[in-house]
Amino acid sequence: MLSQLPILLLSLAASVAALSVPQIHGRGGAVNRAVEASTFLPADNTTGVPTAIEAEPTTAGAPITTKVLDNLPSFLTGTQIGQGTFYATGLGACGIVNNDSQHIAAVSHLLFDAFPGYDGINPNTNPVCGRQVTASYQGRSVVVTITDRCEACALTDLDFSPSAFEELAPLSVGRISGMTWIWN
Repeated sequence: MLSQLPILLLSLAASVAALSVPQIHGRGGAVNRAVEASTFLPADNTTGVPTAIEAEPTTAGAPITTKVLDNLPSFLTGTQIGQGTFYATGLGACGIVNNDSQHIAAVSHLLFDAFPGYDGINPNTNPVCGRQVTASYQGRSVVVTITDRCEACALTDLDFSPSAFEELAPLSVGRISGMTWIWN
């Protein structure tokens, strides 16, 4: 019996793994896919922004179809619209010390805390840290690096360093509405 213990444990582990395979719902209905939690939303090799993935079918002989996962958080795809403000920089939530002359921004605490891959424990390890976005307002644009978390921001607002904000509008404006931004 003792000699069969490794086989029994391996069989038990396989059974548990089979029970935890999630259902991914694409446009064509439910598709049973073997997707590991850590690879559900992997970072894209060029931008670091999570993207949809396609996993292998779980049953032998099942047809392989291409599905686009449409369950990505809305803040990860397309053009975002929000307000822009600015703040005095320093040590940010990502553990990086910045100054007001650097083109950086803080994302909403809602986005920061819900970003795929963030463990909710150490903000310095949040995968959103170091990502870049291009923000635009009234025909002007600026590329900023995300290094902080904004408590007062709505989901798609950005809080800029003064120098980054000035690329979009004069500091005297204080707050810009209708600013758009995209992940680079």
